[in-house]
Amino acid sequence: MSTQDAHEDLPALRTTADYQFGAGVGDALFPEEEPLEVERSSTGRPQQVHAEGGRLVTYGTDGRFTLGLAGGHRVLDALDAPAGRVVVGDESEPFVRDGKNVFAKFVAEVGPEIRPGDEVVVVHEDGALLAVGRAELSADAMADFDTGMAVMVRNGAGDAE
Repeated sequence: MSTQDAHEDLPALRTTADYQFGAGVGDALFPEEEPLEVERSSTGRPQQVHAEGGRLVTYGTDGRFTLGLAGGHRVLDALDAPAGRVVVGDESEPFVRDGKNVFAKFVAEVGPEIRPGDEVVVVHEDGALLAVGRAELSADAMADFDTGMAVMVRNGAGDAE
């Protein structure tokens, strides 16, 4: 695996982010003026993108990003609430922060565009980032169901990434 400057990859990375998360997220995740590092596979394909604050994203073989905590902060800054978010209250906050999954009965609010398989940011009602992960249910199902896993958490804010 090789690591190099991301400048030549920025247009493609931004386009993917805008498509996956919404317009403007590409510029927020991968700003022009910030030095970013791209880890590449043996074939030269981008795999992970890092900034000074940590891992922003991993670029999956399916052409979609999975968020790191640093990337989750940038997505939150780029999107107006509740887009891209699953909001939980005090009852589940410590568990989610520690990397435990989010269950539907604890979801207080959710971005209406969220579908199963989407990459999401989990936040507390006060707006604090708790985790990043993959939605297992649609927004409507998260709001309506009292049982079932809503988000499979990949990294909690209390985890070392």
